[in-house]
Amino acid sequence: MKSHCIVLLMAGLILCAFIRVDAQVATKKAVTLELAKKVAAAAGAEARKNNWNVVVAIVDDGAHLVCLERMDNTQIGSIEVAIQKARTAISFKRPTKAFEDMVAGGRTAILGLPGVVPLEGGLPLVVDGQFIGAIGISGATSQQDGLVAKAGTEALGQH
Repeated sequence: MKSHCIVLLMAGLILCAFIRVDAQVATKKAVTLELAKKVAAAAGAEARKNNWNVVVAIVDDGAHLVCLERMDNTQIGSIEVAIQKARTAISFKRPTKAFEDMVAGGRTAILGLPGVVPLEGGLPLVVDGQFIGAIGISGATSQQDGLVAKAGTEALGQH
């Protein structure tokens, strides 16, 4: 009986050796530096076209900064605001305007959510249905920031 159990145990161990480990690894799209620069360039082009000085922040799906561009003469306070707009957009997988609209509609409890910037200008970056990161814009009016962010997402084919 004891030798039978040992044989079964050995057979099980041998079978485990042939199981493919990569079957457990997910494949996901990601923001690369090259992609972040492409998105930032499209956003920057829209801002320059309209003579708006802005900061463009691109974060990955973990809300970590990948790319930051501050146009000349943009106030330094917009640096952190742009980063936080991007982080809000990816953390909650929605445009930051959604939070601005909630606050404007009287739902001020939203202001108590950690990490929420309720100002238009942050948009998730989505490729093939996967949230891969976000863009945050600050420096102009909230509505103008939103238009610049939209131009950046359009570099991915989003609308």
